[in-house]
Amino acid sequence: MATNLLKGKKGIIFGALDENSIAWKTAVRAHEEGAEFVLTNAPIAMRMGKINELATQCNAQIIPADATSIEDLTNLFEKSQEILGGKLDFVLHSIGMSPNVRKGKEYGDLNYDWFQKSLDISGLSFHKVMQTAEKTDAMNEWGSILALTYIAAQRTFPDYSDMAQAKAVLESIARSYGARFAKLKNVRVNTISQSPTMTTAGSGVGGFDVFMDYADKMSPLGNASAVDCANYILAMFSDYTRMVTMQNLMHDGGFSHSGITQDMIDVLSK
Repeated sequence: MATNLLKGKKGIIFGALDENSIAWKTAVRAHEEGAEFVLTNAPIAMRMGKINELATQCNAQIIPADATSIEDLTNLFEKSQEILGGKLDFVLHSIGMSPNVRKGKEYGDLNYDWFQKSLDISGLSFHKVMQTAEKTDAMNEWGSILALTYIAAQRTFPDYSDMAQAKAVLESIARSYGARFAKLKNVRVNTISQSPTMTTAGSGVGGFDVFMDYADKMSPLGNASAVDCANYILAMFSDYTRMVTMQNLMHDGGFSHSGITQDMIDVLSK
């Protein structure tokens, strides 16, 4: 049930590809809760996805932008303020891609040019987004900036490859820029570490369906769904979380603090 949680708030949502993506579900829920926003994605991703459908559903405009391009990001932040009629209250960074993972490269045989691209797209782009927001003076006081991450930044998982390093960079940037933005404009910066979720990006990791089942059994509450994550994002965009910043927030049904669960013991005992 909508409660106008974000009524009057304006923002930018990066990374909505199709109805399976967390960014897509966040946009739908944000619209239901009264927010206005601009949608953005890389031009190539826009050709692959259904973002125009989402824009119609949410009465939102689309501005294509490569999140690794300062020129594109500057245009995005400047035009978004024009479209929305003022500064921004929230930004969601839901971006991640590894050419090495997509091409099935073994971790001991990485293409380093692709590795750098993984870091740029999935990690450094978060710094570029915030630096551009700062330089264009795009954020309102007490705004909220979020990025999606994964626990592979702290633990090893088969086939996650160089995305683990990219997510570690992302989380470090959130802490460092969070300290800076707090002093500049009381803007808070956090990452949300989500359960494995069957998005287009997630399904590209080898053995993902097996791992989802494992994670579900290792999480006392089960895996957090994409819709649950979207609702958590909305809470972090709201005024109820104004003093939360520089945190890596675990949204994983308890997976990150479970040694072993009874469900997993039952499986191993068979």
